Formats: sequence, C-alpha cells, structure tokens
Amino acid sequence: MARRCYLSLVMTRSLPSLAHALSVAPDLDAALVALGEALVEADRTAVLGLLRYDGRRSMLRDRLTPTGGQVVRSTVDTTIDHLPSSVRGMLVSGGQFVDLGEKSGEYARLLGLTAFADGGVLSLRGLLTDGQLSAVLALYEQRRMFGTRTAERLSPAAALFDLGYARFQEREARDEAVTTLEDVTTRVHAEYMRKLSALEEELGRARGAVSQTSEHDAERLVHLERDVAGAQEEARRASRKATSVEQQLTAAVSQLEQAHVELHRRHETLRQKVRTLYLIERSLRMDNTARDPRPLVDGLLALVGDDMQAQRCSLMLKAPESEMLYLAAARGLAPNIVMGARIPYGKGVAGVVAISREPLLVQDASEVNEHPLLRDQYLTTGSFISFPLIYRDELIGVVNLTNRAKRGVFIEEDVERVSLLGLVIALIATRNALPDRLLESLGDA
Repeated sequence: MARRCYLSLVMTRSLPSLAHALSVAPDLDAALVALGEALVEADRTAVLGLLRYDGRRSMLRDRLTPTGGQVVRSTVDTTIDHLPSSVRGMLVSGGQFVDLGEKSGEYARLLGLTAFADGGVLSLRGLLTDGQLSAVLALYEQRRMFGTRTAERLSPAAALFDLGYARFQEREARDEAVTTLEDVTTRVHAEYMRKLSALEEELGRARGAVSQTSEHDAERLVHLERDVAGAQEEARRASRKATSVEQQLTAAVSQLEQAHVELHRRHETLRQKVRTLYLIERSLRMDNTARDPRPLVDGLLALVGDDMQAQRCSLMLKAPESEMLYLAAARGLAPNIVMGARIPYGKGVAGVVAISREPLLVQDASEVNEHPLLRDQYLTTGSFISFPLIYRDELIGVVNLTNRAKRGVFIEEDVERVSLLGLVIALIATRNALPDRLLESLGDA
C-alpha cells in the first residue's frame, strides 16, 4: 500500500512539470521525451511508443520510442485491422487506454515491442486530429499481481500529451499548407515569365528583320505584338492574384495563431481542472484507506501544499475550548512551534480568518512593513493564502499557505482552486471527527 501511494504521489508531482514541458516543447519529439520521463518516474520497466497512423491505407506506419532523452524511430507497417474490432472501436473514439488482455504479448510482438519474460500487459490509446484517428499511444508494462496498473497512473499525463499532440498536428498542417501555396505561386509565376520571355525573344527577332519582311510577315509581327501585350496583361493579372493569395495566406496564418493562443488557454484551463479533480480523487482515496488520524491530516496538508508549491504551510483545527484553534499539521515551521499549540480567534492570520470565515490573500511582498499579519509566527514575509474550512456552516479549521516556490506570488485563481480543495478537506475532517481524534492521539484532549 505504501509503494502504491508513493507512486501515485510521484505522478501527482510530475503532472505540473509535464504540463510545462509540453507547453514549451518545440516539436513532437520533445513532447514525447517529456511524456517518457514522466513514465520513468512511475515505472522504469514500462515501454512507451507513439504509432503514426495512415488513415488512407489503414496502416500503422512507424513507431516513435522515447529512450534516454531522444526519440528512436522504427518501421512498423502493419494494418490496424489486425487488432480486435472492439479495440479498434475504442481507439477511433480516443480518450482512454484499452488493454489487449491475454493477447498482449502477441500484439506487442506485432508492434515491435520486446516481450517481458514473465508476461506483460499492452494498453493502447487513440490520438485524434479533427475527430479522426491519427496516432496510437502504446504502453507495455510488466504484469503484476498487486498494485495499481501503470496505465491508470499515466492516464492524466497521457491526457495532457493528447492536447500537446493536437497542437503539433495543427502546426504541421499549417506549415504544409503554407509550403504548398508558396510552391504553387512560384510555379505559376515562373511559367508566365518563361512564356513572356519566349514571346519577347521572338518579337525581337521579327523586328530585326522588319526591313526584309513581306506584307504577310508584317501582319504576323502585329499578331506577335498583340500576343506579347496579352501575355504581359496576363502576367500582371497573375501577379495581382498572387498578391491577393499572399494576403489571404497572411490573414489565415494570423487566424491560426489566434486559434493557437486560444487552444493554449483552454489547454491550461483543462490542465488545472484535471489537476484539481486528481487531487480530489487522491483526498477521497486517502480518506477511504487511512485509519490513523495523524497520517490522514499530514497527507491532506501535503496534497494542498504540494499543489500550490507552498514551502511553508499549516493546518489548524477547531479546539474543544470556546473560540480556539490548535495546530494539527505543519511543514516548514520553526522548530519551537509544537503540535497542539492553541491560537485564539482574532489573533494572527488564522484567528482573523476564523472570525471572518473568508479567504485572506496577500500578494505584494512590499506590504510586509505595513501588514501586521505578515509578522505572524506561522507565516513569513511575502505572498500568502489563508482560507477557512467550513462544512454545513460550521468552522472546522483554517489552512495557511506561504513561501511559494521560486518566489512565486499567489493570485485570485489560486484562491478559487484551494477553496474547492478546502471544501473536500472540511468534509473529510468532519466525517472522520479529526479535530477530536487528533487531539486524543496527541495526548492533549
């Protein structure tokens, strides 16, 4: 159980770094390497591969495998019809891993993946572009009797990679369109220039022999001049058309860039929602498995502290005395502060929040000389968030977050995220009677 929780926590911590790596990745290879590194953190024996799909021929063409910080390419050239029909149906829908069960070894060899000696499980996930299957993400892991499957732990990371893959496909389609249009424009212009040059050369020869031409030749010269004039006009029209096409292309590229910005914004929003849902799921799972109140309280504080990258944080619960809180869990506080220490309502940051029952956000570190709350022994100078834990209109406790990593500053969106996590923590604390049970375990009832 401990190893299972540790692996889940590793994947939790790797999701923000993976999202950042995907957002700055210059190409698909870099994004695939980032996903491979996230997999290594969870399972060093598992094998990951991206299979490029050719929809016109229904073929899986080649496999891209992240290994040692680079991507190795190899040819597959196998038809997708070899896969079971039920698996194909789920692949073209995308959005989740589907495993091949007992036939995993057979299909792993078909896709060029080295089989495990004691058996493995092959899971496939379809990646869509404009609603059509364009690639398949393959994960081959060792078969285990106990513990969570690697495919389940990698699902949030795979969802983030899916968004990044769509961005690279969009960029590739845009670059291909620009290259094709430039080639067509260049060929048309070159053809018109060639015809114009030939007509001008023929006209020059005719003019050189004008003194020796007959009436028929003079008439032919007039026709040539008309042809040259027509060719010049046609060249001018082609030039105007090329200019118009170039303007349309510039406008289309601008629209694509705006669409990319919007896609990135939606990607960030979805990443935050996926992260929040994952933390809620981890909190509820911890509530379902923990029996001792001490590790449960420490684990809940660690979840919200790690999510907000707070190097110093504390959880205070309601004490049995009237209008009093006590320190239930902490990280990064001074060594002289002991668990169970009482804090009256109205004193310090936590006491003020306990009375107001409203989240408190301080952003500007320059406020340290003006804001008396920043001298609270449970905080340090700089940006911090303190929010109340309330369930059914009853105050359960207060959580303080400060010292954000890399001198970061908390913002209003952070308050919205931690408020949702705070509601879940309040629910778990109430359901498990944590304020009273934890005091008993501290010998301070």
